[in-house]
Amino acid sequence: MISLAQSGPVVTLTLDKPATRNALRIADWHALADAVAGVEARVIILRSAVPGSFSAGADIAEMAALAADPAARPAFRQAMRRAIDGLANAPAPVIALIEGGCFGAAVALAAAADVRIAGPEARFAITPARLGIGYPAADVARIGALIGPGQLSRLLLGAASIDGAEAARIGLAEMIGGEADAMTLGEAIAANGPGAVALLRRTIRGEAGDGEFDAAFDGPEFAEGLAAFREKRKPRFT
Repeated sequence: MISLAQSGPVVTLTLDKPATRNALRIADWHALADAVAGVEARVIILRSAVPGSFSAGADIAEMAALAADPAARPAFRQAMRRAIDGLANAPAPVIALIEGGCFGAAVALAAAADVRIAGPEARFAITPARLGIGYPAADVARIGALIGPGQLSRLLLGAASIDGAEAARIGLAEMIGGEADAMTLGEAIAANGPGAVALLRRTIRGEAGDGEFDAAFDGPEFAEGLAAFREKRKPRFT
């Protein structure tokens, strides 16, 4: 279901469950969370090996069983939460490469990445309203922070399906591209100071204060970056 491949400082985490178009069951959500937590790299690229599908979201067959089993509902919700929040809090920046359908809970998964790249065949839809259910509050908030309440209402309430270009227009994707673009961006991030990248991620999320900004001037990364600038060479961060 999940494989990892390393290329220098970049790890590609690949979903590969063609029989269900990468629909994820409880065990799959946990496996994804474990895989992300175990990564040792400067950048993670999340993508699919299934042609035409990034992920169909949560497995509908498993969801159907929740109607008759109230006790199973928290485990289902918590498994998704562990994977999605695990990706958002991954030990390295995450690039989601979406080359095909990205539906339901998979949109929340993609929204947890730092950057989303939509392929030419990408499509996005969040359709719990068609099933007569809701969507986890944390994911509604995260997606809403990207696209705003109006576009969020359009997608959730209208269950609209949009292509990659429209996703980029409204802020659900940052760019249109493919594997080469994801790797180019990943390598560019990996070439920068890992401490600085971590600090900037926290700053983007509103988790870092001005004290951390001030303290960075005492660090070895600033010393190396400044030396590289003066010597007109690429910095060599460790």
